[in-house]
Amino acid sequence: MQVGTITALWRYPVKSMGGESVPSSYVDERALHADRMWAVRDLELNAVTTARRLPALLGCTARYVAEPPAGVGPGDVVPVVVTFPDGTEVESTDSATMDARLSDLTGKRVTLVPLPPLSDKAAYRGVLASKKDIRQQFGLADDEPLPDYSMFSLRMLAELAIYATPIGIFADAYPLHIVTTSSLRTMAAHGGDFDVRRFRPNIVIDCPMDGLAEQEWIGGTLHVGDLSTRVEVPTIRCTVPLREQVGVPADPEVMRSVSTYGQRWFGVYADVAAPGTLRVGDTVDLEPPPSHGAVATSVSRMAERVKRNAVKTGNRFLPR
Repeated sequence: MQVGTITALWRYPVKSMGGESVPSSYVDERALHADRMWAVRDLELNAVTTARRLPALLGCTARYVAEPPAGVGPGDVVPVVVTFPDGTEVESTDSATMDARLSDLTGKRVTLVPLPPLSDKAAYRGVLASKKDIRQQFGLADDEPLPDYSMFSLRMLAELAIYATPIGIFADAYPLHIVTTSSLRTMAAHGGDFDVRRFRPNIVIDCPMDGLAEQEWIGGTLHVGDLSTRVEVPTIRCTVPLREQVGVPADPEVMRSVSTYGQRWFGVYADVAAPGTLRVGDTVDLEPPPSHGAVATSVSRMAERVKRNAVKTGNRFLPR
C-alpha cells in the first residue's frame, strides 16, 4: 500500500540543536548516517542534557565540517561546527572556546561531547528526574497527570530508566522520527504555526491522506527500496515545539493543539528492520500491522493495561 513520498530528510549533528537537510542518506540499525553524534553534557548533573532542560540550545545550529565518511559511529565521530545565536561559528576541535560559549549561552557548566563507544556505558548514564522536573519539561500543571510512557516497550523503558539516551545514539528513544504532511495540515487547522522544523523529524513523508496518518501505521512496517522500518510508538511531545528555534518563532498555540487534539502525540518513532538508502522523492509503502485473532487481541490489551498500571505505579515513587 503506497502511503506517500519522502519530501525531506534531516540529520542533527548535535542533539537539541538545529540540523541539516540532506537529499539522501544511508540508514543503518543505529540511525540516519551521522545523526546525533554529538551532545551537550551537564557537568553538574554529570549527564547528557537536552533542550527540554536547556531551551537556549535551540538557538544554535550544527553542521559537519566535511561530509562524514561511511563507518562513523559510537567512539568514531567527525568534527562539527556550531553556529551560535549571534552568528558566531565555533568548531568542535576548539573545545575550550566551544565549552565556554555553550556555558555562557545556557547559564550552566556544560561541555560538548562526542558519541561514546558502545562499551563505555557509564558515559550514557542519566539522572533520575523528579516529578517537578518532568512537569517543567512537559509544561504540566501540578494537578495534571505525568506523561503516559506505557506505549514504549518494556526494554526501552528499562534502558531509559538508567541511561539518558539509548546506547549508541544521542536520540531520545528510537533511531528514526517520522512526521507526515498530513499531520502537519491537520493540526495546523486547529491553530498554530506547524512548521515541520519545530518537531525535529528525520523523515518527512508527503502523505495525501487526512488526519494524523502516521498514527495509523503503528505496528506496521514502512518500505522504501531496501530499507524497512517498524513503526513502533507515537512521539509524545514536551515543550520544545512551542519554543523559539532558528527560523521559527515561539508559538504556544502549537502545543495547545497537540495536547487537545493529539493527546500530546505528534509523529511516530520507528526502528530499523533492514538497512538501506533513502532519497528525497522515494515512494513509501506500508505493510499494515498484522491482524490477530480475538484471543491474541484480548491478551495484548491485558498486557498493555498491566504495563500502563506499572508505569503509573513507578511514577508515584519518583521524587518530588
